[in-house]
Amino acid sequence: MSFRILLIEDDPGLALTLSDLLTAEGYALESASDGETGLARASAELFDLVILDVMLPRKSGFDVCRELRQKGIDSAVLMLTAKTQVADCVAGLKLGADDYLTKPFDPAELLARVEALLRRVRKENLIPVRTFAFDGIEADFERPLVTRHGHPVNLATKEMQLFHFLVDHRERVVTREEILQKVWKYNSEVASRTIDVHIAWLRQKLEENPQHPRHIHTIRGKGYRFTP
Repeated sequence: MSFRILLIEDDPGLALTLSDLLTAEGYALESASDGETGLARASAELFDLVILDVMLPRKSGFDVCRELRQKGIDSAVLMLTAKTQVADCVAGLKLGADDYLTKPFDPAELLARVEALLRRVRKENLIPVRTFAFDGIEADFERPLVTRHGHPVNLATKEMQLFHFLVDHRERVVTREEILQKVWKYNSEVASRTIDVHIAWLRQKLEENPQHPRHIHTIRGKGYRFTP
């Protein structure tokens, strides 16, 4: 498996050095040289890791990190900073960064940090999303609260858990057996129409046209797929 990494760095020399270093390790690397472009790419594409410089033109790394997490983007984030003040590092972590590295750094240390973050991504598959927004829907799974066009949506506990599971596994097909195991904590042998009923309820509450859903799709013979 080739992990996808997005490098957002405006220093051409450092960007080239890191590009050579990471591609030599077998990673699939993409790059952006300013915060606005990096945010757009990280929001539109699936990356396992974003390596994010703090001092960027057009939008700072702090702002990029904050907006990624507000959008529900759960790629691991490693922040690079020339600032050694503890407050800057703590600020990045509070905004949702997973780790930070101060410049100048040893290439071996960078690779070790990258490997550690990707090992966690590989183990957990996805870091559970805390907040997520799409098509007029805003969800805060920690409160928990869901609004649609600014108005609260009344989701029962199991509906909220199912919605959270679908969001965490967005863009991929999840089987009914997976949902039964992870959301209902049933054994895979248990047959139930409960999932279908809850999916129908979610569509009624979250889709503009529940009969022709844009986001919560039934994949015949396989399961369901949530697409933002």
